[in-house]
Amino acid sequence: MTTYRARRTTRSARAAALAAVTAALALGLTACGGADGGSKAAGSGDGAGAAQSRSVSEADSKGGAAQADGSGDAKQEAASATVAGGVREIASKSAAAGVQPCRGDGMLVTSVHRFAGQQGDHLLLTAVNEGAEPCWVTSYPAVVLDWNTAGVALPHSGKDAPGGDKRITLRPGGKVYSAVNLFAYGSKNHTARSLAFALRGQDGRPGPFYSVVGKGQDQKFTWTEADVLNWNVQKPYDF
Repeated sequence: MTTYRARRTTRSARAAALAAVTAALALGLTACGGADGGSKAAGSGDGAGAAQSRSVSEADSKGGAAQADGSGDAKQEAASATVAGGVREIASKSAAAGVQPCRGDGMLVTSVHRFAGQQGDHLLLTAVNEGAEPCWVTSYPAVVLDWNTAGVALPHSGKDAPGGDKRITLRPGGKVYSAVNLFAYGSKNHTARSLAFALRGQDGRPGPFYSVVGKGQDQKFTWTEADVLNWNVQKPYDF
């Protein structure tokens, strides 16, 4: 009996030990399973976060690239506009540089005495470009009345309209007008039948003088004082 008991006890002890080992293994497997599940969740979270970070980074990179491309396009457009503007400016300057100032010997200037002895007495000057190329005039003509006795150019009219410093381009056959205002009073008058003109440069200095061709029956004129108007594309005192 004792022996039996001993064997039973041994079997019981073995069974108990085996059960304990099984329980321990079961607990270990459960713990490992939980740990693996937790790692997978953390790994999934980290992976999602990394993917999200990559997506944002990629989006930022794409956005930055788009902005860079946009700014590049804008810069290219601005550069193109600048180049186009420069070409237009150069072309404009070239066109302007191609037109030379008119020369006195290439112009036909005539005078007509209007309103003789009346208020508004003046000599209407008409200048025609007889050259084959366009040319420009500016300011007012230098005019000398009675060239043989005086030789002094008349002053510019103080009542003239502003803008005489601008250039007026004349095509071949084109015309511009000016006028010599005549004021006669007192006993110290001057009388003449001829006059001379000179064209002024951009600096206001007159060039060589040339004779003005008188037209009309009354070519004699009298003045005590006189002055000159700027060149204009319209006739002065056209009334």
